[in-house]
Amino acid sequence: MSSLLGRSQSTRSKKDDDHKSAPKHRFALSSLRGIQQPELSKKLYKLIKSENHVVAAYEQAGKESQGVASQLSEWGEATEDESLSDISDKLAVLLSEIAEQEDVFAQNLEESRGTLKQIRNTESSVQPTRNHKAKILDEIAKLKQKEPESTKIVTLEQELVRAEAQSLVAEAQLTNVTRQKFKEAYDLHTAAVIERAEKQILLAKHARELLSLLDDTPIVPGEDRATYTEELAAREILNDAESSLRGWSKSHKAITSSTSKLGPNAMASHVEAPQQQHTTSSTAAAPATSSTTATTGGDAATEQAYTAPAAGATTTSTSAPYPTEEVTHNAALAS
Repeated sequence: MSSLLGRSQSTRSKKDDDHKSAPKHRFALSSLRGIQQPELSKKLYKLIKSENHVVAAYEQAGKESQGVASQLSEWGEATEDESLSDISDKLAVLLSEIAEQEDVFAQNLEESRGTLKQIRNTESSVQPTRNHKAKILDEIAKLKQKEPESTKIVTLEQELVRAEAQSLVAEAQLTNVTRQKFKEAYDLHTAAVIERAEKQILLAKHARELLSLLDDTPIVPGEDRATYTEELAAREILNDAESSLRGWSKSHKAITSSTSKLGPNAMASHVEAPQQQHTTSSTAAAPATSSTTATTGGDAATEQAYTAPAAGATTTSTSAPYPTEEVTHNAALAS
C-alpha cells in the first residue's frame, strides 16, 4: 500500500505522463498456439487466456482512474476557489488510492491465474497417456478382426497393461492436482475481491467525509464566501484514511484445504510407493506432472513409473509458482 502522506497529500505534483504509460505487453507468439493444445487442456487454456485480458483491463482501469484523479486536482486549483481547491486536491488523493487498489487486485488475479496454469499443464501432460492407451486398444481391435491368430496381439495386450497402469497413476494425479489447485486459485481470487472491496469502501467513506467539509450554501450576487477554515480537518481525514488502510486486516475465514496430504508427486503423501516392478515401453507416451516417480499400491500392474512424455510435448513442472504461458510443442518450435 502506498502511503497517502507519501503523496504529499496532493496529486498535483505528478506529471500527466505518469498516467499515460502504455499498458503491459501481454501477448506473444505463444498466444497463437492455442490450436496446438491437447484436447484435454483446451477449455482451461481458453479460460486462462481470457483471464489475462481481465487482468490487463483492471491494470488499465487503475491507470486511467489515477489520471482522472490528477485532472480533478488540477481543475480544482484552476477554479481559484480556496475551499474547492483544497477539497478537490485531497479528494483526488483518496480517489488515486482507490484506483491503486485496482492494480493490487490485478496482481492478485495474476497469482490466481498462475495457479490455474498448473492444472492446465497437468491436463496437457495426461493427454499423451490417454492417446497412447486408445491407440493400443485400436490396434488390438483391428488385429483381432484381420489376424485373430497374430502373435502381435499378445505383445499389444502386454503393452496395454502397462499403458493402463500409467493411466491409473496419471488420472489420479490429474484429479488431485485439479481439485487442490482449483480450490487454491479461487481462494486467492475471492480473497482478492474481498480485499479490494473493503479497502475501496474504507477510502470512499473518508472521501465522503471530505465532501461534507465543503460549504455549498448559496450566495447572492456581491456576497463573499466565508473564509475557508477546514484545511486542518481535511488533512486529518487523509491521516485517518492512511491509518485505516494500514490497520486493515483480513476479515474472511480461511478455506480449509488438504494440501499437506498431497505429496510432491501429486499423490496422497501417506501412500508409500512400492518398489518399481516394470519399466515403461519405449513406445509409450507417459505424462509427468512432477520430477519424482509416482506409483500406486496394490496390483503389480499399477506399480509403473510415471515418466516424462515421449510424444514431443514439453510441460512445465507443477511445482513452479508461475508456469510458462503455454505448453510448448516441438512441431511448433520447428515451424
